[in-house]
Amino acid sequence: MNALRGVRVVEWATEIAGPYCTKLFADLGAEVIKIEAPDGDPFRRRASGDRNDGGALFKFLNAGKRSVVGTSLPDLEPLIASADVFVDSLGPGALDRDALLGRAPHLVIVALSPYGLTGPYRERPSTEFTIQAESGTLALRGRPDQPPIQAGGRVFEWVMASYAAVGALAALRRVQLGGAGEIVDCSLLETCHLSASGFADLYHELAGRPALTAPARQVEIPSIEPTADGWVSFNTNTRQQFESFLAMIGRLDLLDEDQAWALATTRWERRDEWNRIVREWTTQRSTDEIVALASDLRIPVSPVNNGQTVLDHPQFTARGMWGTYADGGFTHPLAPYRINGQRPAPAASAPPLGEASEVPGHNRTATADDRARGLPLNGVRILDATAWWAGPSSTHVLAALGAEVIHLESIRHPDGARMAAAAFAGQPDWWERSGMFLATNTNKRGLTLDLASPQGRELLYGLVKCSDILVENFSPRVFDNFGITWEAVRELNPRLVMVRMPAFGLDGPWRNNVGFAQTMEQMTGMAWVTGHEYDQPRIPRGPCDPLAGMHSAFAMLAGLRQRDQTGRGSFIEVSMVEAALNAAAEQVVEFTATGNLISRLGNRSRDAAPQGLYQCAGTERWLAISVTTDEQWRQLKSALGKSDWADDPALDTQEGRMGSHDLIDKHVEQWARQHDSSAAAQLLVDHGVPAADLADARVGSMHPQLAARGFFEGLDHPVVGRHHVPALPFKYRSVDKWYRSAAPTLGQHNETVLGELLGLDASSITALTEQGIIGTRPGGLD
Repeated sequence: MNALRGVRVVEWATEIAGPYCTKLFADLGAEVIKIEAPDGDPFRRRASGDRNDGGALFKFLNAGKRSVVGTSLPDLEPLIASADVFVDSLGPGALDRDALLGRAPHLVIVALSPYGLTGPYRERPSTEFTIQAESGTLALRGRPDQPPIQAGGRVFEWVMASYAAVGALAALRRVQLGGAGEIVDCSLLETCHLSASGFADLYHELAGRPALTAPARQVEIPSIEPTADGWVSFNTNTRQQFESFLAMIGRLDLLDEDQAWALATTRWERRDEWNRIVREWTTQRSTDEIVALASDLRIPVSPVNNGQTVLDHPQFTARGMWGTYADGGFTHPLAPYRINGQRPAPAASAPPLGEASEVPGHNRTATADDRARGLPLNGVRILDATAWWAGPSSTHVLAALGAEVIHLESIRHPDGARMAAAAFAGQPDWWERSGMFLATNTNKRGLTLDLASPQGRELLYGLVKCSDILVENFSPRVFDNFGITWEAVRELNPRLVMVRMPAFGLDGPWRNNVGFAQTMEQMTGMAWVTGHEYDQPRIPRGPCDPLAGMHSAFAMLAGLRQRDQTGRGSFIEVSMVEAALNAAAEQVVEFTATGNLISRLGNRSRDAAPQGLYQCAGTERWLAISVTTDEQWRQLKSALGKSDWADDPALDTQEGRMGSHDLIDKHVEQWARQHDSSAAAQLLVDHGVPAADLADARVGSMHPQLAARGFFEGLDHPVVGRHHVPALPFKYRSVDKWYRSAAPTLGQHNETVLGELLGLDASSITALTEQGIIGTRPGGLD
């Protein structure tokens, strides 16, 4: 677990995103030095109140690091310049990063900020909650007869950290191969939109941008349902899963009566009738009984866990996912990947504040020169046998960073993300119109191969010999049944990095269960902290796919680094649910440290008061407000005008505001209803209060900040034509645009890949097509 030994990372960041980004480096052997203000990272005092000891979440995020106290950049610059990677959350105007890079041209500078370092919103006050609102994703979540609802647990800060770690490690690869340093400009707004919008803007564009007349938010059906003793959760992303669900509850007759029930739109329109049917069955059975029945029918299912019950889930126990902090004070999840069968398990504790009074020198592994700034993964070839979003998101980011990615499908079983375009059925080549597929497969080449056939496997093995990485994310039994094992591919190419991304892992009692992002949100506790207090748990809708993808991409880059040093490839296993479990770690570490069971708070927060979504004048207009400091409270009072109720001295502290949240909400709601949401948000922002006019993700490309940053990039596609795709949520100073080509059509590059890499001639390719080994049209449509 020392793939990153010899790398020095200096972190000048607080709370979640920066510390988790550098934790990923520390887990794989990098030296991480944390710069703190004299009062320390605020998370030292969160829950514990002790700035030297720190609360459980601080300890989890900062285990194995060292701590240096400082505030002056001139004093700290020698330490920063000694690093390979510098991660900061200081804000756009806090330091001149271009000048710093000029003085330390080898350095990879990772800047984490709410809006990014550029654009008209870059200096706006914000919190993760107001960013959710600004991104338009908050508007997608919840029932239309209730206010929209945030995703709990500040989950998008964890997602941004994982993207930032990938951007940093890729840039470091270029430096260590003799290239120049980089500024990696990470935006929480872009992270939130990319990981939770469901590509709503792209789908809206593909549909011709019809008028938006109804609220964007809805909930999946079936999803989280009551049982005799708790909550159980499902999702039915395919027709087969939906039919199996009806068979389980004994209601296949619904399809005999009306095939429309198979459509998610019908179930939503008739949701009261549907819920009555389903809940008459679920409430008569225990959660465990339902999970067992659904698992046998291969329906994605999970209990809805919290910070206590998740500890007893048999899959996590069997997989050895739980570690104990160095002082025995709490339990925490371990890293979500194994490299050559080993899982990172840090043994060191978090540092006391300022414990590293002296930091030794550091010899970097390479010195940058003045070579051209090429993309860091130029020359790396990846065989991408993944589907849906989690796997393709990992290769998507690596393709943007320069890798040659060959996306592998078969005509019998195309990527499931393609077939999610069934709403366009009836249009020519409808399977090419999926927003998810178009967004997650840019810059890739498309190849079809029937791996169930000996000829298809032989062609794959030929490609293995000339590739650097092979990655797949099917259920474990799929590649096992094909006989495509680590032992087989290693024999063909000892330098290959093979990555498997099963939903629940390659072993354990749930290894063969089916799971999607919704399942992970339900199983790990993310859904438990999402939802109105008066309602049921709700899924966050989105972040688990890119979380799995970025942890996988980070592990792949570490595997490449180790391969470059040793000449040997490696076998990497990345479990989707375990990546989600790390992003939900706060629930477990807090429960085991203090006995406190974190639950959903609606749109409120443990870190801000007041915080909420307030309805403004007009229809479906909402104002997000999040006050984290006493100074922001004073500014909010000033913006609201003379308000005797707000002059109560008890409200001048966060503790007092927490205790009077209902009172504050009542008065803020009265004020908001008299104002336009956009004007009210601007008024509060001008006063220094984190606030946002609730945006609509379906028109995200029109947001002034996203437009100014060029977050959506235009591409031309042979079927859908010109379309605009969200890019990566970080920018490189040296890269203008991430996308070079649109997502491939099915089998678009069969001839070029098989001809160029394997030397097949036209007659051989024609024969393969006639045999159904390759093709350009899904089977079974004629």
